Amino acid sequence: MSTSSTALSQPLQLSVTGMDCASCAKTIERSVASIEGVDAVNVNFATQTLECHGTAPREALCDRVRQLGYGIAEAGSKDAASNRLEQGSFLSFVWKQLDTRIAFLCAIAAAVGLLTLLLTPPAALVSAIETALLVIVVAVALPISRKGLRALVFGRQITIDLLMTIATLGALAIGAVGEATAVILLFALGEALEGYSAARSRRAISGLLSVTPNTAAVITQHADDDDGHARAHTNHNEHEHEHEHEHEHVVTRPVAELQPGNRVLVKAGERIPADGIIAEGESAVDEAAITGEPIPVHRGIGDAVRAGTLNGDGTLEIVVDRTAENFLIAHVARLVKQAQNDRSPAERYIDRFARWYTPAVVGLAAIVAVVPPLFFNEAFLNPANGGTGWLYRGLALLIVACPCALILSIPVTVVSALARLAQNGILVKGGAQLNELAATSVFAFDKTGTLTHGRPTVSGLRSTQCEHDSTAHAACMPCDDVVAVAAAVESGSNHPLASAVMHEADQRQVATRYARASAVQTHSGRGVSGTVDGSRITIGNRALTAAHGGIDKLLPPQSRAQASLVIVSKDEQALGYLEVSDSVRPETISALQALRELGSHYRFVMLTGDNDNAAAAIADATGLIDEVHSELMPEQKLDKVRELESKYGSVAMVGDGINDTPALAGAKLGVAMGAAGSPQAMESADIVLMRDDLHGLVDAVKIARKTRRRIAENITLSLGLKLVFLALAIPGLATLWMAVLADVGTTLLVTLNGMRILREPTSTLR
Repeated sequence: MSTSSTALSQPLQLSVTGMDCASCAKTIERSVASIEGVDAVNVNFATQTLECHGTAPREALCDRVRQLGYGIAEAGSKDAASNRLEQGSFLSFVWKQLDTRIAFLCAIAAAVGLLTLLLTPPAALVSAIETALLVIVVAVALPISRKGLRALVFGRQITIDLLMTIATLGALAIGAVGEATAVILLFALGEALEGYSAARSRRAISGLLSVTPNTAAVITQHADDDDGHARAHTNHNEHEHEHEHEHEHVVTRPVAELQPGNRVLVKAGERIPADGIIAEGESAVDEAAITGEPIPVHRGIGDAVRAGTLNGDGTLEIVVDRTAENFLIAHVARLVKQAQNDRSPAERYIDRFARWYTPAVVGLAAIVAVVPPLFFNEAFLNPANGGTGWLYRGLALLIVACPCALILSIPVTVVSALARLAQNGILVKGGAQLNELAATSVFAFDKTGTLTHGRPTVSGLRSTQCEHDSTAHAACMPCDDVVAVAAAVESGSNHPLASAVMHEADQRQVATRYARASAVQTHSGRGVSGTVDGSRITIGNRALTAAHGGIDKLLPPQSRAQASLVIVSKDEQALGYLEVSDSVRPETISALQALRELGSHYRFVMLTGDNDNAAAAIADATGLIDEVHSELMPEQKLDKVRELESKYGSVAMVGDGINDTPALAGAKLGVAMGAAGSPQAMESADIVLMRDDLHGLVDAVKIARKTRRRIAENITLSLGLKLVFLALAIPGLATLWMAVLADVGTTLLVTLNGMRILREPTSTLR
């Protein structure tokens, strides 16, 4: 994008460099928000990005960021790359930046000087050391004070940099050169350590977003049949490789240029570069990058594979089925980035609190420094007898009351939790949704595909012309014909019931007896109808076919316990029925038991469009469902969710992301399960479980609850330690270096405490 003053028609994203803590992000955000034409702005410290909505020109935004003392990394530059994924030790991190490098070298020199002063050297050496310390203070404080003054001038904000500048100048004014040195060096190195800790958190996220290869080995026809395109690549691109098969060769091309229909060669041990279908070969594919499942799964001809997954020991030829921006991993990346921008209620509250807290602290420090000397004849400067004056106490108060730890206490914890969840194949759209999950006490589950396998089979059927019992696979011409006409209507559907019908038709070898139905119409939640050989065939539940003739005589008194009854009619006259059965997933019961162990107050509700008997049978099979609501239309599921929310409060709707979309989108918290092939589910749900396993929900609840507790710990820690040191600072019991150590130490403690979620085993979380 040009840097001219052309108005922005799309949200603009900039990569910002130089942010050391979440407070820096707030400073940039509030200052940029004051620019004319900016409608909304969000600065994400975790990803080091600025996103702006409005008509403000790009150059105005860049100028403001630079005025505040930060940088802009252009796309593709070395700075942008390092901004996305910092690596190395703390020392290498410090050495990369001039300011922190100077602070590190000055810290070594200052330590030598201060240790020398403790040995009572000659007066001339003392004077030289104090002069050197003064130079060190100036060298380290200059960039800090410049950043603080810029925030005051351009952003009209009082930041921690300004507070530290005031404290350092105050210490120099009263002759405490050694303490001024300790203050500024501890602060500079503490900021560097905070930046390094945040970089480690960013690496956890960046690793999720950088698993797709940049290039792909594309199989093409001979150059003469490819309009010279492949031959031109062969002549001019040193990265191309010839494929020795007759009339084919392999050309290395950027993944971004892949189009549906391209054939891609993936050798053993390589990452799969694109979403597609396997055309040749078979292999064990490690899908951990998508689903979080560490055990490779077998994939062969006709199976779908995803970009970013790791090919095992076989060679695969894959037909690409979508463009790069629509790869599943691209959807995952967008959701992870979006999640970091969505702040939790607690974070928004802390942001509002910090806006008046910092100015209030400055005012309180001024009162402490000035009021006792003016009105109570107390010492303003440090008295000769060795006590501390009120200016010194005010400076200590100014340092220790810095809000950095409080501001950082929530986002570092939330970002760590989101990264941990994404590593486990669980995508949460933001801190607000994570907080909602932690507070949820009612879980409403869809039946088919969520509690059950979602792969039903025909367990029984009967034609109106049949005298046999309703047993699947019985040799009967009229029953075969019922299955055949049903298959003609269901052949174009991907519904689980349609799959069961088609499987039965294949077993009876009648799948092609009739041509595919025309004028097919879906009746949401009830069935489907279409025209076959000039007759209108309807396949559906009792609600759809209740008025059709011959049904009452056809149906058995009671269908099988776990079976869904599907009635087949021709021109509104019953032809027969099929009983379609599904079974509970083996992991469903253990997952529900694990959830119940997390909270005995949890309530489990089943919402299904299936008949009463089938729903009750599945509920009984689990032994843990508290309420069952059956024969619900999709919109009735949403109504039931809202009814549950009015009765119990927060409700999490858990479904397969296809026919449950209205309920998932309308619930306070929608959880789509098994969405590894459904980008639509990602958009409609608040939480996406990439695997078909409810244990992912258990892990999500554990991490959400732990995150909420960790946030409470961090807020308590940051406020508690500050109150302790405030109580010590006012009576003069805290020194300046102790105040800085308390501030920096508290910030690091809350950062490391929040990041523990990245490392803790899920089994230890509750």
